[in-house]
Amino acid sequence: MKSNTQTSRLLQGAFILSAAAIISKLIGTLQKIPLQNLGGDAVFGIYNTVYPLYTMLLTVAMLGLPAAISKFVAEASAGRRDEEGRRILLLSALITGISGLIIGAITYAGAPIIAEWVGNSHVMPALRTSAWGLAVVPVMSAIRGYFQGLHNMVPTAVSQIVEQSVRVTVMIILLLYLTSQGAGAESIAAGALLGSAGGGAAGLVIMLLYLRRHRRRVKQEAAAEVAGAVESQRVRALDAGHGLGSKQGFMGIKAGTLLAYGIPVMLGALAMPLIGLVDVFTVPRLLSYDGSEVAAMAQFGVYNRGLPLVQIITMIATSLSVVFIPALAEAKYKGDMKLIETRCSLSLRWFWLLGLAASAGLAVLAEPINMALYGDTAGSSTMTWLAFTAVGGTVSIISA
Repeated sequence: MKSNTQTSRLLQGAFILSAAAIISKLIGTLQKIPLQNLGGDAVFGIYNTVYPLYTMLLTVAMLGLPAAISKFVAEASAGRRDEEGRRILLLSALITGISGLIIGAITYAGAPIIAEWVGNSHVMPALRTSAWGLAVVPVMSAIRGYFQGLHNMVPTAVSQIVEQSVRVTVMIILLLYLTSQGAGAESIAAGALLGSAGGGAAGLVIMLLYLRRHRRRVKQEAAAEVAGAVESQRVRALDAGHGLGSKQGFMGIKAGTLLAYGIPVMLGALAMPLIGLVDVFTVPRLLSYDGSEVAAMAQFGVYNRGLPLVQIITMIATSLSVVFIPALAEAKYKGDMKLIETRCSLSLRWFWLLGLAASAGLAVLAEPINMALYGDTAGSSTMTWLAFTAVGGTVSIISA
């Protein structure tokens, strides 16, 4: 019965996060259609040059701590050390907040240098607006990791949808305004990237509201438990033991412990952004060798038309992968090796089939999808080849 309950929670969490990922990523994909149709391929190219950089820097800023929080909070919850879980969250939020601010400031100040590395000066304004998102998104992700450790996937799902909706809304409003004012491609792309900061701020507000409600509920439950057990010496002794375990557990979970677990996770998560970064630092420079920087960005925009479609698949894979972290941590804490093996095998099978089916579908339908989304068939052959990166991407994500 207990095993069935754990499996039910796992499948329920997977369903909630995958549904939220599909909705949020569809919103994110739809926003690229007006971006390309209204802004043009040059704006689309600048956006797709800066966004992989932003994704990589965001991954570094988070230091893999959402996964670490999820693991340690799941263990603390399994041992009924709720106070330890809350202290882990506070420590992690502090670390990710400082990391995000530092990397955001470096990105803003170093935008001219990064633009020179890319080989295109038109990306500098977009780099600076993307830096604002780095200041808020890491803290939001830390709180998501806390709730995932508690096997509560609803806050993460809701915040994902709100974050993406606000990001797209801000981007489209600025896109319409800047195009009506006759702004240049670099300014329009910078406005589009500003949506990431707006969406991140909205997602953080949602997570803070869920966190406040969760704390109120925990306090009410604790007060009711104390009131009902105030006459029982046995319960008082048990409570004292829990308090001691919480304190000792927290003393063992320090910043070094979190980082020792989180940084390898971060390095694994960097695989996909770094693959995109290879294109960012090579293709625009090669395309501008015999022409203008604006024309190079337009060609790079055509080259990246298939990227949002692959990102839908990898986004679903990323959302599903966070379900297995607390599930495996809980099984390991209880010493159930058979359950660990079963869940690892199940996750690899899911992700392989997901990536394979999605890649084949995108490759076969590349030309009609290109025509439907972007109004012409330019770059359809490139989109076909790009579709097959989803296979390795999904397996890489769950393996990491």
